[in-house]
Amino acid sequence: MRPRTERPVALIALSALLLAACGRGGGPQGPPPAPEVGVLTLAPQKLELSTELTGRTAALRIAEVRPQVDGIIQRRLFTEGAEVKSGQALYQIDAGPYRATFSRAEAELVSSKAQLDAALMQAERSATLVKSGLVSKQDNDNSQAGARSAQAAVSAAQAMLDSTRIDLAYTQVRSPIDGRIGRSLVTEGALVKKGQDAALATVAQLDPIYVDVTQSSTDLLRLQRDFAEGRLQRSGAEQASVELILEDGSRYAHAGTLKFSEVTVDPGTGSVLLRAQFPNPERLLLPGMFVRARLVQASSAAALLVPQAAVSRNARGEAVVLVVGEGDKASERVIQVDRSAGSQWLVTSGLSAGDRVIVEGLQKVRPGAVVRPVPVSSVPVTAAQGG
Repeated sequence: MRPRTERPVALIALSALLLAACGRGGGPQGPPPAPEVGVLTLAPQKLELSTELTGRTAALRIAEVRPQVDGIIQRRLFTEGAEVKSGQALYQIDAGPYRATFSRAEAELVSSKAQLDAALMQAERSATLVKSGLVSKQDNDNSQAGARSAQAAVSAAQAMLDSTRIDLAYTQVRSPIDGRIGRSLVTEGALVKKGQDAALATVAQLDPIYVDVTQSSTDLLRLQRDFAEGRLQRSGAEQASVELILEDGSRYAHAGTLKFSEVTVDPGTGSVLLRAQFPNPERLLLPGMFVRARLVQASSAAALLVPQAAVSRNARGEAVVLVVGEGDKASERVIQVDRSAGSQWLVTSGLSAGDRVIVEGLQKVRPGAVVRPVPVSSVPVTAAQGG
């Protein structure tokens, strides 16, 4: 006969097996925990709206040096590629014929003045004698007319002398402006002519220097609309600061200023010319260089920015974000974005300050789901790029 203690032991073992089975999923379980997501609470930020445009450098002034008298080039008086000053002699044209013409004009002036002196004395005597009747009125009139004619001859001789003096001075071809002169296009012994089409050399003023860039008329219209609706404020349009990026990607050391915007749109490209001026003391910038100019055109004191990674597109192609609302429920929000600001989008509608936008853990969330929001640090603000 078995001991009575075996039955309680069997019951205890059976209960342990049942409890173990329940622990392995045999019984009902509670709801899964809410997924953890990173949220960014939107706050208005100050933002500068900049545009990076491509363009080329252009000399402030360019002067083509041409002769103003005919003759043979005797000497070149400058070093090619050097800096020259306004009025500096660049070429010497044979001055012999012009010097001789000048001397002849001087002699003619002296002769005309002597004739004038004689005519004036004759006119004075005639005016005295006509009063006593010793000279007829007709002879007196002739004497007075002769004096006036002699005076006119002196004036003509003086004008001729001035003209020959100018031609003699023009035998030295001078620089019309300060700047850097290029290569000489003629050599000693070359025959040059007044008013010829071919230039002898070219002088370019490089400090300061212009940078001409183009911006699409569409971008300008969008800026004007943002200004009119108060979303953006102008940043000193006529003297806006401009930064320059050179062909090798380096940043130019000197800041420039926006001088003017063209008043017409190029019908071929649909763009508007913008001209900036830069100091160029080291002559690092040369005409025709390809550059990129970054100019700040406007600013916003209350811009709303969201990381680009938080924005997706729905089936209709609209930009959407997931926002954490009441009860920590995620909901989809359609937004409108204007332009990029570094790794963020500038939002123009659909979001407000204080909204909590999901920026991390988006793959774990569906609209309507309850989430566990964890604040994340804001993304640094950079200047927004236009276009």
